[in-house]
Amino acid sequence: MTKQSGALDRRRFLRRSFGASAAMLLGLPREASAQQAPASAAGRAMQQADAKRVSALIADFVTGFDIKAVPQPVIDRARTVFIDTIGVMLAGSHEDVSHLAVAMVKGEASAPQATVVGQSLRASQQLAALANGVASHAMDYDFTFMRGQAAAAVIPAILPVAEAAGATPAEMIAAYIIGAEVVARVVRADQDGPLFDAWHTTGIVGGIGAAAACARLLKVPAAAIPDVVGIAASLASGFNANFGTMSKPLHCGNAARNGVMAALLGKSGFTSNPAAIEGRHGYLNSIGRDLPVSIEAFKDLGRRYDLVEGRHRFKPYPCGGLTHTTIEAALELRGKVGTRISEIKSIHCFVARSAGQRAGTQYPSTVEAAKFSVGYLVPYALIHGAPKIAAFTEKALQDERLKALAVTVTASVDPELGPGGDDSPARIRITLADGQVLEQRKDYASGSYRNPITPAQIQEKFLDCATQIMSADAARRIYAFLDTLPAQPSLDPLWPMLRKG
Repeated sequence: MTKQSGALDRRRFLRRSFGASAAMLLGLPREASAQQAPASAAGRAMQQADAKRVSALIADFVTGFDIKAVPQPVIDRARTVFIDTIGVMLAGSHEDVSHLAVAMVKGEASAPQATVVGQSLRASQQLAALANGVASHAMDYDFTFMRGQAAAAVIPAILPVAEAAGATPAEMIAAYIIGAEVVARVVRADQDGPLFDAWHTTGIVGGIGAAAACARLLKVPAAAIPDVVGIAASLASGFNANFGTMSKPLHCGNAARNGVMAALLGKSGFTSNPAAIEGRHGYLNSIGRDLPVSIEAFKDLGRRYDLVEGRHRFKPYPCGGLTHTTIEAALELRGKVGTRISEIKSIHCFVARSAGQRAGTQYPSTVEAAKFSVGYLVPYALIHGAPKIAAFTEKALQDERLKALAVTVTASVDPELGPGGDDSPARIRITLADGQVLEQRKDYASGSYRNPITPAQIQEKFLDCATQIMSADAARRIYAFLDTLPAQPSLDPLWPMLRKG
């Protein structure tokens, strides 16, 4: 028996034998442990034998969705996510990881159906989605939703399909709401699996939401949508071992491409198992590793909108979201330290379990690694202030002051801070040479649903991102267009604005 399989067997034994007590031993959220769904795939199949399939519930939602009946706050949230995502996509389009992805796309010489954002290139819908997804996730600056950037692949997939299909702005906004809400249900259905087994939700969930959104834009008939869902579920991939490398944004690009592919194939008659989400050996059984799941979440599609009711965060810093509370604790200590940086003897970061699994203390050798290193982010915050785009360059990493301070940084998981998640509490303790101790705790990062960002900050972030590759006037024109969605009569003016000169 491998170490991994043994761990999984222990989880199943604890779950079945001790219920909620096992959840406490494993560090699981109480609400997840309270679910009554049977642990085994066979048990789930028996319980759900008479229930409507998940793919049919999604099909009903996709085809029956009426944007006119959607509450205005949901539409406003969708519009804001478009602004935020396209902004970071424009900036990310000229990161090294995007250059490499676009070079590959160019080599494919695909049909010029759709805009590759931030480039002069047009490509097939699938390859444009791939490049757009890599760009949107390149800086780790994109919208966080439910668990990590679970819906990050949806807009990169929507853009090329909307352009090729001649969709209206209202149809594009509707497609995003559909995709995001499907993503939310997949996350809510499987609360434990990805948390245990280190799957990257952007890759494993994002493609399913992207497929649902594209199915709406392509007007896929209800009877074919279960095939679309099953194809997308089968293509789910991506794990956290690749955090801090170029493969992390590739997870997003791959999910966006898979969503487009699934919708195109499903519409053409390509088949899959209609129970691929909840069925035996399906998505939930495989990704969830036989831990308890529930498909009840899918039954409130169209009645509850997680875009406004669920966990979310607009990221103020272009780096791993689980580090943001640590950054802000350091920023609050910066004023107390003042000019005494050279007197710092030690900096210890107490973090939640999830952050401890992802954030390192070693000084980074690459820009990608810097986004997940408290050994870089905390010294940067103390010396320079908030780490914005300029913090993540090769030049910034060569700062000798940062390197000198980084050797004082250590970190450990503090059980009192909980398992962590999209809200990942952190505490920093700084000890000065004279023995004085400064300490700061931060529970909710800026931009979270508990500490929301303002419209003015969203605009400021968009303009900062877009002006990395274009003039301020050009950036303001794009912002003005996006800020009036979905009321614009046509998307035709948008596509040229998103392309490089």
